[in-house]
Amino acid sequence: MAWTYTTLTQAIKDYTENAETTFSNNIANFVKTTEEQILRSIQLPDFRKNVTGTLTQSTPYLAMPSDFLYPFSLALDNSGYEFLIFKDVNFIREAYPSSSSTGVPKYYGIFNEESFIVGPTPNGNYTVELHYSYEPQSITESSDGTSWLGDNATNALLYGSLAQAYIFMKGEPDIAQQYQQNFDMPAPPAATAGQQQATQPQQQWDAFGDAMSRSPEHGWRMLAQMSPDALRSKLLFMEPS
Repeated sequence: MAWTYTTLTQAIKDYTENAETTFSNNIANFVKTTEEQILRSIQLPDFRKNVTGTLTQSTPYLAMPSDFLYPFSLALDNSGYEFLIFKDVNFIREAYPSSSSTGVPKYYGIFNEESFIVGPTPNGNYTVELHYSYEPQSITESSDGTSWLGDNATNALLYGSLAQAYIFMKGEPDIAQQYQQNFDMPAPPAATAGQQQATQPQQQWDAFGDAMSRSPEHGWRMLAQMSPDALRSKLLFMEPS
């Protein structure tokens, strides 16, 4: 069942058996916190955007979109697209300590919550294309009370919100822990027995590698939840020391 903000709010009240005014006024915060956790834990292809902008000569900064979450790529049009390499700000500062040293930018990084930094400082005006993950409008703020997460991540949205609600209520730890576990461990997609046997182990290891590159904590949780077949598929290639 898909959620609207109205039905999700009522479900949270029903599960917690709490309709007290202060609690009800904070339900939007529980839901927003859960949405942020979901969007920062996994890469959803539905929330990708491409935008163009301009790097200005002698200015090493580029404004971020207001809905920016994290980048996939930044390309510069220099008689053909050249993809910049993502680096930490410290690397760029060390490689190009003087902003007056200019050239065709090779690197970019997140400078603060509103801008990127590039290095070296642009020696001209360049059109750039940013491919990034964006933060969609919250179900708590949409005009019709619906959202992609409300339609497609119903269990995660409900149980994450309930976990936040129990933290707010200072509720029973075992119930809060169960809601958090339900949020952390979504049900895998259905597959036939033959498909599970043939493809599931490799799919699990691919997902584990992707998770480790983005959030090691989430990756280790995935490893603990792997099926015995997936674990055996790796152990077969291990040799005794």
